[in-house]
Amino acid sequence: MVAARITVNGKETPISPAAPHTTALDFLRERGLTGTKEGCAEGECGACSVLVARPGTDKPTDWVAVNACLVPVAALDGQEIVTSEGLATAGAPGTPPTLHPVQEEMAVRGGSQCGYCTPGFVCSMAAEYYRPDRCAHADPADDTDPEHGPNGFDLHALSGNLCRCTGYRPIRDAAFAVGAPTEDDPLARRREQSPPEPVATAYTQDDSAFLRPGTLAETLRLLRERPDAVVVAGSTDWGVEVNIRSRRASCVVAIDRLPELRELRVAPDHIEIGAALTLTEIERRLDGSVPLLAELFPRFASRLIRNSATLGGNLGTGSPIGDSPPVLLALEASVVLADADGEREVPLADYFTGYRQSVRRPGELIRAVRVPLPLSPVTAFHKIAKRRFDDISSVAVAFALDIENGIVRKARIGLGGVAATPIRALAVEAALEGEPWSAETVEAAAQVLRAQGTPMNDHRASAGYRSAMLGQSLRKLYARTTEAVSS
Repeated sequence: MVAARITVNGKETPISPAAPHTTALDFLRERGLTGTKEGCAEGECGACSVLVARPGTDKPTDWVAVNACLVPVAALDGQEIVTSEGLATAGAPGTPPTLHPVQEEMAVRGGSQCGYCTPGFVCSMAAEYYRPDRCAHADPADDTDPEHGPNGFDLHALSGNLCRCTGYRPIRDAAFAVGAPTEDDPLARRREQSPPEPVATAYTQDDSAFLRPGTLAETLRLLRERPDAVVVAGSTDWGVEVNIRSRRASCVVAIDRLPELRELRVAPDHIEIGAALTLTEIERRLDGSVPLLAELFPRFASRLIRNSATLGGNLGTGSPIGDSPPVLLALEASVVLADADGEREVPLADYFTGYRQSVRRPGELIRAVRVPLPLSPVTAFHKIAKRRFDDISSVAVAFALDIENGIVRKARIGLGGVAATPIRALAVEAALEGEPWSAETVEAAAQVLRAQGTPMNDHRASAGYRSAMLGQSLRKLYARTTEAVSS
């Protein structure tokens, strides 16, 4: 097997002798690329962001910004990344490099003060700068949208980057000032070629290993042999465990590039979403066709995290405060579990068995998530958190209702943050179904909803607040639907 290597700013570099748990951030800094910074080590500040060449949607390749502090460098074996240092164009000998347009705008508009966060902002901005359809949405005459610039720049591309100094206005000015890539821009031209193909990886140092089998069948055989292995896709959860809790694994198995886990199929009676597709990829491929998921995606962490995180990973961790489980419960989704003996489909409502526990057996992994069709027409996702974006929810509530002639024919409600596992609000569903969609019905059901789960007091919210927000979420949905009818 070929030695593990990574292409950084156009130069191929061996990964050895880095330990298998070494993050891309530490790997880069050890090689003098210190523009990549560590701020939080858990994917919340964006100071570590770099660009990775990934399969594109409108072009063969997309430049995607990811958190280098979370991804193991071994996971980038055979792949191609660009750091903030690699964005500038080298000048003649003895002359300074020419700044990238994003770097230039950040400089002239005062977007950098202490400079610590600036390289991360620049990389996230560059990913949006190279988004193929950005300029198609440009409208130079419209400068009234605070979140989308007249140049088509989506400011949410920077939602995972934090700055303590500038107050963000000059950074926003820089983002809204960049033009279109020129024809001779090397990174723009690179989009016309395919990204590196996934490579099988068997990287070992000392007594630990990072493995990426080439097929699903090989992966399942490996997991049968090594049921203790840690399975990672985007590594947005495991990376935090490594950095903050100093966890180490003797064997890590990567599944993020397995083609069998990266399909999205629409059948007559269901949608099947591969467990290793990133949330950004799912969002773009579905393009709003599942409204409840479309509500979820912008509220799920940040763009940087969504560029790596997967539905399979969010369900696999079993966290009671994950944002996707309530939505998928309301959609009556199921998970397809695979092991070396075959597959089985389990309704998500039966999947969670306890705090971070599930019916998934040793050697088994989530291959796909299935959402049945047709979809309920009345949906909503309410995430109660201290920040509007890039935050962990105190309570998450997802609704999917069928209302015909003013009667609730079907109700599915998923809850997160109010029990040891994500749960269906079965008692509330029963209180709604067959009843008129009226203020009286909603108020009675809201009182039932307040009593769902076993909410607790913690640093995010009190149990009383969580209960109050449950009831309020149903009243909010009713207000929204009646306003829509009256208008």
